[in-house]
Amino acid sequence: MTVIEKQMVNKFRVLSPKNQKTALEFVEKLEKEAVKPKRLSILEKIDEIVKSKPPEIWSEVPKDSAENLDKYLYGVQK
Repeated sequence: MTVIEKQMVNKFRVLSPKNQKTALEFVEKLEKEAVKPKRLSILEKIDEIVKSKPPEIWSEVPKDSAENLDKYLYGVQK
């Protein structure tokens, strides 16, 4: 056990049970923040979505969807 861990345990022991619970909740919150998952870039998110779909679904996407986005989203021709 490190010096800091020993100091924390000694300070924790003198607290009331209610304050011990509060201190534990605070430490658990810090722990969660320390292990937050890495934020993905927009390209990584898109890649995840693409990989999560079966390959046959992509054959249904129109080949000209990039050029005719308004047509496919809103039914409006260029």
